[in-house]
Amino acid sequence: MRVMGVDPGLTRCGISMVESGPGRRVSALAVDVVRTPQDLELAHRLLRVSDVAEEWMDTHRPEAVAIERVFAQHNVRTAMGTAQAGGVIALAAARRGIKVAFHTPSEVKAAVTGSGTAGKAQVTAMVTRILGLQVAPKPADAADALALAICHCWRAPLLERMAEAQARADAARQRYEQRLAEQRKAVRG
Repeated sequence: MRVMGVDPGLTRCGISMVESGPGRRVSALAVDVVRTPQDLELAHRLLRVSDVAEEWMDTHRPEAVAIERVFAQHNVRTAMGTAQAGGVIALAAARRGIKVAFHTPSEVKAAVTGSGTAGKAQVTAMVTRILGLQVAPKPADAADALALAICHCWRAPLLERMAEAQARADAARQRYEQRLAEQRKAVRG
């Protein structure tokens, strides 16, 4: 599976492309950080992020885009910019029919380090190790984008199986309720 990982942001937006193999093997195909100047109008900053993301999607053809979910931040302005950057990327993916998944920071940290409270240094170290990189990805936004893609590669199959099981359970419940309604109707006659 080819996954584009995105650590959204307006000043720095980490973007990566990872491909999974058998088992838990993953390899990095590309990683970069999109930077936009703070003095540029918001719409133009979002356009720059979107343009680069769309170029990556068209070039690398991911099967899924994994974006960090904005959970909570102390700075509301930063949270808004992060959410907006993630939104334009999700929209670009949706227009191309690419699946979009949002993962919380703690899910990503737990997936790559084993601890949902791991620090940035731990995440970077594990991403470097998992991908067999000679040099740690920098800045942290690049490492986080790679971590998001790795997380999705490892979690997506489980999430799909759970969704399929839920769909089967829902269908079985619906059939049961329909039979029950038919039986009640027959009794009332």
